[in-house]
Amino acid sequence: MTQAAQAVLAIHGGAGAIARAEASDEVRAAYETALAGILTNAGRILEQGGSALDAVTEAVRLLEECPLFNAGHGAVLTSAATHELDAAIMDGRNLKSGAVAGLKTVRNPVLAARAVMEHSQHVMFVAEGAEAFAQAQGLERVAPDFFSTPLRREQLERVQRAESGQTALDHDTGSNGASGGVPLSLPADRQKDAPLDEDRKLGTVGAVALDAHGNLAAATSTGGMTNKQPGRVGDSPIIGAGCYANNRTCAVSTTGTGEMFIRMVVAHDISARMEYAGASLEEAAHTVVHEKLPQIDGRGGLVAIDAQGNVAMPFNTEGMYRGFIRAGQAPVVAIYA
Repeated sequence: MTQAAQAVLAIHGGAGAIARAEASDEVRAAYETALAGILTNAGRILEQGGSALDAVTEAVRLLEECPLFNAGHGAVLTSAATHELDAAIMDGRNLKSGAVAGLKTVRNPVLAARAVMEHSQHVMFVAEGAEAFAQAQGLERVAPDFFSTPLRREQLERVQRAESGQTALDHDTGSNGASGGVPLSLPADRQKDAPLDEDRKLGTVGAVALDAHGNLAAATSTGGMTNKQPGRVGDSPIIGAGCYANNRTCAVSTTGTGEMFIRMVVAHDISARMEYAGASLEEAAHTVVHEKLPQIDGRGGLVAIDAQGNVAMPFNTEGMYRGFIRAGQAPVVAIYA
């Protein structure tokens, strides 16, 4: 196949329920524009013959920089009003992986995850160990309040007031720095009108890609759950749960109720169904998202690409920020079903 026909990148910015049926066209367009801009900028890597690994790294870095989504700048807050950031990345060529959890000062967690994969003998670092590793690799660090936004603080206060025995709620965002021309935010008075309910949005960002050389890669990043207990780690940095890539089958990045995605080992399950049972990407993804996850009240979705360049983006919530771009073509983005 030619590069233009084969190379493809898909991203997600979190799943969730509709916040307000009347979210304005202007606000929806802001999310769609951000998704399209990220796809266009990161997609150039594939169009120019670059690797799937570089494409997913850049896509997730841009998502971490965009405060409309929950990762990096704009990440949600723990119950202690702090930030704990997680990320993972995987190379489908050789199954090499890197992950970090509980970061508090590293500007782009996805870059830390890639550094773990490429410059250590380990797969995952957490908390102080992850911070020390990132510092030793020369990655940019910021003051903890860099990740905060007024919107996220309002969400924490609102959730804490409303909470009555319910579990914490997922979220994601990111902003500042080199955005590749991607819109970085909405006016403060419009952010509350996000298309997906920011108090119930299952926030994670992620990307999957197939390059012209037939290699797959996946990356996932998150700010976690609003009002989560400090130290909690969800599925995003767990290889096989929130992130997985194997050239024999597919690349997957998930978003949703993290504990359920861990229990179902969602990302690897899709790959296994393809490799062992001969399922197509569409069949495997649909079964896991619409049949298996609901058995344990798992909510969310995923983006996935197989070794032939087919794209699947299923979700069992009201919506999911998502899109894909094929080399040489315009991006396709969507929020609702």
